[in-house]
Amino acid sequence: MKIVVGLGNPGSKYAGTRHNIGFMVIDYLAESPRAGRFQSRFHGQLAELIEGEDKILLVKPETFMNLSGRCVREVLDFYQVPVEHLLVVCDDINLPSGKLRVRARGSDGGQKGLRDVRNHLGTDEYARLRIGIDSPGEAGAVDYVLSRFRPSEKPVMEEAIRNAADAVIYWVHHGVEACMNKYNAGPERPKKPKPAE
Repeated sequence: MKIVVGLGNPGSKYAGTRHNIGFMVIDYLAESPRAGRFQSRFHGQLAELIEGEDKILLVKPETFMNLSGRCVREVLDFYQVPVEHLLVVCDDINLPSGKLRVRARGSDGGQKGLRDVRNHLGTDEYARLRIGIDSPGEAGAVDYVLSRFRPSEKPVMEEAIRNAADAVIYWVHHGVEACMNKYNAGPERPKKPKPAE
């Protein structure tokens, strides 16, 4: 079994906000005809998704972003799943809108949900998929991440959600290293013309 956790905040007040991009990816995956219904367990919403021979547990913690670790710890303990089979999906204000970044391990980078997961697991040796929501610029970070996407941003973010869902399935089947190689590559930059001699 693989466990995929999308980070976000519960409730209609936060639905569709930048900080909830992790929830949006989980919801997208849960629309599959191979996914079961969400059930409330372990301070979160859980649904099973079958992909070929792989069983994936989709998780949306309901403890609010900054306290996500409790739910993750309880799920891993109950199902006796090692952290190597965990992928956490979250937003990242340090990446351009829609950019994906897969990592096998690492710091929380200021993402408080990841920080709480690390505190509860006692390690940062778990995979994470970050989705860029762009920098707040002059706006305060808290107000920015709790704001909704502008209409002009929605096409990019809808594509990012689809790509992130594809990346999750790719991680399940091929592992984190292969997923990093496939999804961390940015668009090719145009080659600079050679100067005239």
